[in-house]
Amino acid sequence: MPKRTRAGTLLTVAVAVAGSAVALAGPATAAPQAPGFLSVTDLPPDRTSSWTAGEVTAGIPEGTDRDTCLRALSGHRPAWHRDFRTDLDTNARQITVVLRDTRSAKRLASSLNKDVKSCAARIERQFPDTEATGRDYGELPVEEGAHVYGVHTETSWGAADVRLLSVGRDGRTVTVVNWAQLGGFEGVPVTAFKKTATSSVRKLH
Repeated sequence: MPKRTRAGTLLTVAVAVAGSAVALAGPATAAPQAPGFLSVTDLPPDRTSSWTAGEVTAGIPEGTDRDTCLRALSGHRPAWHRDFRTDLDTNARQITVVLRDTRSAKRLASSLNKDVKSCAARIERQFPDTEATGRDYGELPVEEGAHVYGVHTETSWGAADVRLLSVGRDGRTVTVVNWAQLGGFEGVPVTAFKKTATSSVRKLH
């Protein structure tokens, strides 16, 4: 198995990172309720292992601010995330944020789409020994829309990672799904991931 690199580690979702607690407005205020999240049956089937899901956890995961593809997520709340893993090198994460209004949610979704579209170029600038390639897999007709992307990185010594990402919105709620594993674009489950991305938005209700 290729040795994990700094760039590869940055691009692969860390599993089971605890989120920060959601701040409450006062003692009489109920904690915001998490929107609906994906389950293991919503993820692309893995050829060698079954999926395991973590709990839905409050907060933006630690280290998200260092993910060059998802910089716009940092600092938003209320937010929740859920991690998924297999027995080998494939993992996934969903992060969902509820904004104060639809306009704010539309702005965040736009910023995230720009982040993902441009992150391959920014990875190459940040890591000169890494070649990064981005792919745009298009829009999905669900609620206010979802968009699917792919990002592949390979270092000069051959370590490689690939990830699929989706950005979706329903009203004032924005959700991001990240699927990642070692390797390249060959055999990446784009069609199945599009179904995952669609489900991630439909389940926000």
